[in-house]
Amino acid sequence: MDLIKEDETYVLNLYKRLPLVVKEAKGLWLTDEKGDRYLDFYGGIAVQTLGHNHPAVLQKMQRQMEAFMHLSNYFVASSTVSLAKLLVSHSFAKKVFFANSGAEANEAMLKLALKYGLRKSKEKKNLVALEKGFHGRTFGAMHLTGTKGYRAPFGEDLPFITHIPMNDVDALREAVDENTCGIVFEVIQGEGGLVEMDEAFALEVERLSKKYEALILVDEVQTGLYRTGTFFAHERFSLKPHAMTLAKGLGGGLPLGALLLSEEVEEVLQKGDHGSTFGGNPVACAGGVGMLETLLAPSFQEELEKSMKGFEEGIRGLKKTYPHILTEVRGRGYMVGLVTEYAEEIKDRAFQKKLLLNVTGKNVVRLLPALTLGKHEMDVFFRILRDILQELTEEQRRG
Repeated sequence: MDLIKEDETYVLNLYKRLPLVVKEAKGLWLTDEKGDRYLDFYGGIAVQTLGHNHPAVLQKMQRQMEAFMHLSNYFVASSTVSLAKLLVSHSFAKKVFFANSGAEANEAMLKLALKYGLRKSKEKKNLVALEKGFHGRTFGAMHLTGTKGYRAPFGEDLPFITHIPMNDVDALREAVDENTCGIVFEVIQGEGGLVEMDEAFALEVERLSKKYEALILVDEVQTGLYRTGTFFAHERFSLKPHAMTLAKGLGGGLPLGALLLSEEVEEVLQKGDHGSTFGGNPVACAGGVGMLETLLAPSFQEELEKSMKGFEEGIRGLKKTYPHILTEVRGRGYMVGLVTEYAEEIKDRAFQKKLLLNVTGKNVVRLLPALTLGKHEMDVFFRILRDILQELTEEQRRG
């Protein structure tokens, strides 16, 4: 029995697997059991920030594993403290709570918001979130998520969470009042088709937050850590979060999430209010330190800015050449969505040409390459995608 069949037999398979068995991964390349190489634009769904098996990450992890892999949160671990210090030093935050995933970090943020509100008034327990937003699959995070299909199989919606459309200022004004404890959002919606928040909406979030003492709660699980060109995506706007969640690439490839807390809310959650057995695992945090130290190096940021600019120019060129196929380009940096009715067709053809692309929001090809994307990989990507778009164009002409 081959591995794919065994997976179907023994694993509760809730995912749409690719017909591919990976034997090795390095950089942006996956090698299968036959020795064929695939260019990976899934990026572990934005987890492989520096690509697969980056030496800076592996070195930090190996050293930590040789010391100890787990002690529990009754003990201080230097890698956990070092990662928290890096995050605080380069953000609005004063404190960091570590979890195992983005969903768990969002659960902690949900509890933070509710406790904050209930300390002010027993009625201040409402949250406003966005339609098509995605915040995870655990119970609270699922109810923050704005797509009803994720929630419907599991009963009634939580009555204290209201969902409004992204960038609808009037709906935002109507939803937020004195009983709102928090406003939750992604700056760019990862699962929701890469729709981006505009400045007018962000400014209104800030205004209403001040007016009603509602917390600004930003989910940067997918958009954070230079994915969109800035350390955090919200830095494009003047608004300052009260709390923010991170995960995905934070652990250098191992499970790790974080809740970053501003000075205004750093004392809301007290000992015993929340916890996690594996949260802040020393090995995952060591990988995060290696990843962040690499990202924050001025030479890396200089190269990243150049490569992102070249990528953006290439994408714009494809949109200009094939407007009948690519109807819109969304996102920024290395979090880009190509809107097209041919999304699944492009994904399937790319797989045949050994380029791995994902589709989200039904009609959006989502591009999440590692931030180490080099000229060779970029050339391969554009050559394959251009060939596919040309094939589709010729088929359109033939009717």
